Amino acid sequence: MAKPVYALVGSDSFLQLQKLAELLRQLPPDAQRVDVDGERADLATVLDELRSFAMFGGGKVVVVRNADDFISRFREPLETYVSSPSESATLILRVESLPSNQRISKAIAKVGSVENCEPPKDLARWVVGHAKSAHDVTISVEAARLLVDYVGQDLGRLDTELAKLALQCDAGKIGPDDVSCGVAFQRERQMWDMTNELACGRTSEALHKWRQLVALDSSAEFRAVTWLGMWLENVRKALAMKRKGLPPFTIAQQLRIWPREIQQPFFQTADALGDAGVARATDLLADIDLRSKSGLGEAESNVERYILEMGRMQQQRSA
Repeated sequence: MAKPVYALVGSDSFLQLQKLAELLRQLPPDAQRVDVDGERADLATVLDELRSFAMFGGGKVVVVRNADDFISRFREPLETYVSSPSESATLILRVESLPSNQRISKAIAKVGSVENCEPPKDLARWVVGHAKSAHDVTISVEAARLLVDYVGQDLGRLDTELAKLALQCDAGKIGPDDVSCGVAFQRERQMWDMTNELACGRTSEALHKWRQLVALDSSAEFRAVTWLGMWLENVRKALAMKRKGLPPFTIAQQLRIWPREIQQPFFQTADALGDAGVARATDLLADIDLRSKSGLGEAESNVERYILEMGRMQQQRSA
């Protein structure tokens, strides 16, 4: 039977959604679900939903995503509600952090449950277990480690790759060769390596990896803008988080800047670009995307020019 209040605590959205699905299965099938954004939600609205009757009599569940800010703004009245929650509704708070020594955490634990949704330290072990429980396949420890090395700590992407490998493998077993032979997956990893070189300020290496990638897969030129845009977004977020006083380790963890050895060069590149450099780089990326789609030069050559221009920008700003 579902409890009146839950806190799903952790930085990994995949684990939060997995736990949320598990909790929802404990509710009656006709339970009315209401989702609100904690960054904009008003406490009165949330409490009204929790205390009002469900339309079809199956009870209510109110899910507050991004609830860190919600708790900060309404801590005391929320503590009051948790101490005497509605008997006909369930409140689920999705938060990144909720220290166990805080009163709200203790109050939730008393009447409900605080669920840990942090990624496991041993990801390879998690992959082995998840492959069996979620996809009904067996993956060797060596293959699991290789998959983690390719994908990183994103559990959602690990789950997606396991799902694809489960369809491709023979006899329900995944080995290192199965992981290594995923052609599309390898190309994605190589594109990531190219943007990592850019993030480290190694323009010549980025250019070399780009040419290798296009030689192996001509379709890469149509995906480059997306990957470069993702990299720029990470740089922009890193600068914003640094202004808020977050330490580099926390920023790298939240933005999934991996492997570890590229983190320091990434931050050096971000500092060298600055907000103005990121804005200029974004405009330049939009321009080469438009040129490629308008037939003004080959997409491959346009991306090369972009990589070279990024290198010049980094040198100028760090000089």
